[in-house]
Amino acid sequence: MFAPRRLKIGLSACFQHADPSRSLFTNKTLQYVEQSIAHWIMSAGAMVVMVPCPTGDTARGDVTLDHYAEWLDGVVMHGGADVWPGNYGEEPLRQEWLGDRVRDLYDLAVVKAFAQARKPIFGVCRGLQLINVAFGGALYQDLQEQHPGAQLHRNASTYDQHFHDIELVPGTRLAQLYPDKPSARVNSIHHQGIKRVAPDFVVEAFSLPDRVPEAIRLSPGPGRGYIAATQWHPEFHQAGSQTLDDTAILNDFLTACVAAQPGTLGGVHTPLHLRDRASRLLRKAIKSKK
Repeated sequence: MFAPRRLKIGLSACFQHADPSRSLFTNKTLQYVEQSIAHWIMSAGAMVVMVPCPTGDTARGDVTLDHYAEWLDGVVMHGGADVWPGNYGEEPLRQEWLGDRVRDLYDLAVVKAFAQARKPIFGVCRGLQLINVAFGGALYQDLQEQHPGAQLHRNASTYDQHFHDIELVPGTRLAQLYPDKPSARVNSIHHQGIKRVAPDFVVEAFSLPDRVPEAIRLSPGPGRGYIAATQWHPEFHQAGSQTLDDTAILNDFLTACVAAQPGTLGGVHTPLHLRDRASRLLRKAIKSKK
């Protein structure tokens, strides 16, 4: 457990859009989570709450993503469909790389809401790509076509059993989490990747040997919260396998979620009487200026 109460972690929704040919939920929009990533977050004792899209043709009520960002302790951005190239100023090179523009709008709004609330954000696969685009970066629409010398990053037949090596960048937070691992093996289930890193983000890992960014993090600074992401799926790691153990990555994110809770300073809960005293001093200071 990371806190006196269980953490409530949001998980962004995946979309299946209305399809009249579907036998179940015919012509209905489905929003869902993939089981393994929910179980990954729950493995450390946190509770998972899917953050549904509040807009759409059946929308009712006044609940917004800002309400979720205020209530939850952090959010994990799910993997899934391609990001629409128009989000980073490009035309799609192929019809099949159009991505999901509806989900993009939703995901971008989720990132904005949690970033503004200074709640930690962690992205996985598409989540990394979406975060990079949200903050001004760009993607390769297809690594095999656009990145000279790119190795195969997605194998449809082997899926989560397709792997490659990564190099952890010395001095980064990720390297600090794995001090004895300058390199590691990870799964690889993507065909898009980072072409231009968003401003104020640092690359924490590169694929080997083609050096595609595999992990990014927002540089610390005034007013900035915790935002980090991996191109691989840490939730797919199996105990005893040769891939990078996911535990340190998950613990780092959840520790940041504890530190971001109201009444917490530097990860230590502030006693109620100190919070009350701080409030009184603040009110006194405001009155003295009037």
